[in-house]
Amino acid sequence: MMEFSERVLVLQVGKFREADLWVRFLSPTRGLLSAFAFGGSRSRRRFVGCLDTFNEIHVKAHSTRRGAYLALQEGVLIRGLSRLRRDWPRFGLANNCARFLQSFGVAREGADIAHQLMLQTLHLLEERERIPRLLSLFFRVRLAFDHGYALYGDRCRSCGRALMQEGAFFFLHEGLIMCRRCAAASPGQGVFLNPEVLTGLESLRLLPPEQWEALELSPASSRDFARAMDGFIQHHVGIAWERGRFIRQ
Repeated sequence: MMEFSERVLVLQVGKFREADLWVRFLSPTRGLLSAFAFGGSRSRRRFVGCLDTFNEIHVKAHSTRRGAYLALQEGVLIRGLSRLRRDWPRFGLANNCARFLQSFGVAREGADIAHQLMLQTLHLLEERERIPRLLSLFFRVRLAFDHGYALYGDRCRSCGRALMQEGAFFFLHEGLIMCRRCAAASPGQGVFLNPEVLTGLESLRLLPPEQWEALELSPASSRDFARAMDGFIQHHVGIAWERGRFIRQ
């Protein structure tokens, strides 16, 4: 029987029965978990105003004796995001990030990094006036980078030559970025990424979400970045956007 008490982030809430709820949340130590909150939609003592999407809450939870399911015993609201509840475009961006996170899957290993990234992204959406146009894509790429799907834009992965000044070619199937000379000798077909895209890619790998405002790209570079990174996520992570949702392929 598992029992724990900790601070978690609510990602999704739905009705199970008339008075009961199921809750999908992100734990910084256990990853993505689902639990039932029995009486959660009516309780005025155990779950006062806390079981709502994107709330940060402190929960007490336990599993059944045979581990069939997890149940929340009580929850306390730590922080709610009122602006997201009023601003549907911002809420939509947050929901897009949360859905990708759930499709990606987060286990114990790397849970703290994913938890921190999601919290920082939500705080950006709640507090900042300017939101990067490619925020949801930035989130997807950074989550992938943080979990081992690294892509480096500073040097050629074949010869080590610096790339920032002259641009480079991205080879999707290999997941590599190469200089012009190495790309010419490669049998595959690479997609050219200009210096602005490479600089943005390297900055995204290093900067926290609250500094993503600095990653604004020109319209042409934004298109190239989006095309390359969407392909990278689909081919190497195995997740694609189809019919209004993220699908594991």
